[in-house]
Amino acid sequence: MEDWQLDFEWLQVRHLVKDALGKEQLPNMNAILFLVGVQELGRWRTKFTKEEKQDLMHIAVCRLLSYDGYYEFVGRDEEGWPHWKQLKQIPIEGVKNQESLLKEKLVQYFHDWKKENHN
Repeated sequence: MEDWQLDFEWLQVRHLVKDALGKEQLPNMNAILFLVGVQELGRWRTKFTKEEKQDLMHIAVCRLLSYDGYYEFVGRDEEGWPHWKQLKQIPIEGVKNQESLLKEKLVQYFHDWKKENHN
């Protein structure tokens, strides 16, 4: 995907989330990763601990990178939290490149979500 297309589609995702949550400001990547983590967890609570928030963002990253076979879902623990196994190393180095990869995978995630929920 070309840079301009990724930027455009990423902005669309940010607007989609902003509008769905009724917020005034566009969410940043961390907020969207948190929401994807909650979606993958499958339940919402009004309060998550700092550690749980980090775990939710990790769940989101694993889910997103599973598109390219870097992670595989292995199941849920007794509390219902999803767990992933890393299958291979992620060859992307540098913060900017990693951020671009996550943006691309978030765009893909929301495209899939829209197909599943709005067709």
